[in-house]
Amino acid sequence: MLNIIRFIRSRYLYCRRFIWRTKVRLTAKSTGKSIFIGGSSSVNNKTVLGEHCSTNGLTVRGSGRVSIGDYVHTGNDLLIITSNHNYKNATCLPYDNKHEDKLVAVERAVWIGDRVTILGGVTIGEGAIIQAGSVVVSDIPELGIAGGNPAKVFKYRDATHYTELAKKDKFIRLLS
Repeated sequence: MLNIIRFIRSRYLYCRRFIWRTKVRLTAKSTGKSIFIGGSSSVNNKTVLGEHCSTNGLTVRGSGRVSIGDYVHTGNDLLIITSNHNYKNATCLPYDNKHEDKLVAVERAVWIGDRVTILGGVTIGEGAIIQAGSVVVSDIPELGIAGGNPAKVFKYRDATHYTELAKKDKFIRLLS
């Protein structure tokens, strides 16, 4: 009986992941051939996902562009906010009906923890790591390890080791 329950549960989860991945592929501007969508996700039509990306839940709010590079892996509940209300020279208070769209760029081989929020206008450099629960409000440099609210770089990855692995093409690849 327990094996039957496990089988049904695995099929149910497989179907949900298929639906989430299909929804992202149909909505996004483009996606790599091999992506993993392991949690409820929604993106806008200006989202680009690279090859071998893996997320356990991604929400893109707003109508700004999002570019996620190859081999990016995220934990649960990543929130990317690409638009903000216009308050500068607004025609009414506290803001007017215009929105300011901003680009969010996540470069190659970035690792983002659970429940991270990334605000518009931010670039996260190649090989960076973002600690769980962080709110990223400004750019994170290449190989930077950042955390907190607002996220601040507190350490860097070993550049020599990272470069050596990258040259040997030692990236995690997802099966198609």
